[in-house]
Amino acid sequence: MKFIVKLYPEIMMKSKSVRVRFTKMLETNIRNVLKNVDEGAKVLRQYDRIVVKVPIDKPELCDAFADRLSCIPGIAHIVQVSEYSFDSIDHIYQQTLPIYRDEIAGKTFCVRVKRSGKHDFNSIDVERYVGGGLNQHTDALGVKLKNPDVTVNLEIDQDKLYMVERRIEGLGGFPMATQEDVLSLISGGFDSGVSSFQFIKKGARTHYCFFNLGGAQHEIGVKQVAYHLWKKYGESHKVRFISVPFEPVVEEILERIDNGQMGVVLKRVMMRAATRIADKFGIQALVTGESLGQVSSQTLTNLNVIDRSTELLILRPLITMDKQDIINQSRIIGTEDFAKSIPEYCGVISQKPTVKAILSKVEAEEMKFSEDLIERVVASAVVMDIRDIEAEMNQQVTETETVNNVASGEIIIDVRAPEEEERSPLLIDNVMIKAIPFFKLATQFADLDKSKTYLLYCDRGVMSKLQALYLVEQGYTNVKVYRP
Repeated sequence: MKFIVKLYPEIMMKSKSVRVRFTKMLETNIRNVLKNVDEGAKVLRQYDRIVVKVPIDKPELCDAFADRLSCIPGIAHIVQVSEYSFDSIDHIYQQTLPIYRDEIAGKTFCVRVKRSGKHDFNSIDVERYVGGGLNQHTDALGVKLKNPDVTVNLEIDQDKLYMVERRIEGLGGFPMATQEDVLSLISGGFDSGVSSFQFIKKGARTHYCFFNLGGAQHEIGVKQVAYHLWKKYGESHKVRFISVPFEPVVEEILERIDNGQMGVVLKRVMMRAATRIADKFGIQALVTGESLGQVSSQTLTNLNVIDRSTELLILRPLITMDKQDIINQSRIIGTEDFAKSIPEYCGVISQKPTVKAILSKVEAEEMKFSEDLIERVVASAVVMDIRDIEAEMNQQVTETETVNNVASGEIIIDVRAPEEEERSPLLIDNVMIKAIPFFKLATQFADLDKSKTYLLYCDRGVMSKLQALYLVEQGYTNVKVYRP
């Protein structure tokens, strides 16, 4: 079994040297991601495609390969095919007949062929021969070239015949690391998660900068969002997660800054701190989830004043998007339910905020800050490899909170994504198991019977531990992690 990976069309429009470079990088990215599924994955680069071979002895990995390939930036679509040899058009037909006989019975169909190599026939010859044979020797309703019930897709490459079993849409965009790195200011809300995803998709290695305004609970929630985005869409490259304790900034703003200027001043301090962090790591641009007019600090006038706080490029991919469109996108990428459970801490200090900030007045307010305020919070920042979130969770979850046996009356909650749970369901005799995806648990846990104890389960234990920590921070004591 193999997959044929088709490159995003925009890559094919590049010059030859750029196209080759992008294709090589995509090949490496695919290999880096799939080795985490199985070390036996084979990735072969060709002129306009990349071929991925599933280990012969592990056909059960097909769904896992397809799922990971569909989330790698730079891929237009993926075609899962079965490979055959042939020596004539009739041989092609004879191998196609038993596979499609039942599928086209009682339906209209057509045959579509893509061919490369030297043969004594062309694609249309094969379509007519195979289509005619299937029409005569099956119970199909007949050939229908437009909008048929079934399309028989065949690909011929030299002496190989590939029968297309399914077509899977890819993520699009550019391969990871074909663009320069960016630093995304992530709060865990709808906007920052979607803006981060946009740059991952565009091929920029996206690092995360989190300004902690809400304590440990806030940080755990944001780490879940960042880890999810990286694990699902950017796993081919390591990135940094930087946590900056911002309580000292909020304290001084509340004590010293005019009420109407608080929101703009807070954003300007964030930009200054993020700039220093970006400069330290050689990052050329900041990414925010700001959308024009969405809140008081995001008017055109206020964004202009905020931008004057730094010479670094500030990128706002959501600037013209409506809030509902952003929420819809967060649902697609899997961050919606995280965002629902994380308060917008940036809004808690706004009191009668100005929508037309004046730069000179804002700068005068900022003179009230302690001289070393930004230096202190940046110096206190904690920088970690996002992959170490897993190790950190292992350290924070105590032995008493992690169990490998299920006691009487305890309920297991499978927090894996639906496709993972369906592909490999957890089955344990005489144990109740509920499937609640990790991105829905924060909003649904409160509805469960509080007299029961719940054991959270996932394959590698990372998401289950993050969720357990988050729920404990919220005050729940009836939750543990299950690691069989």
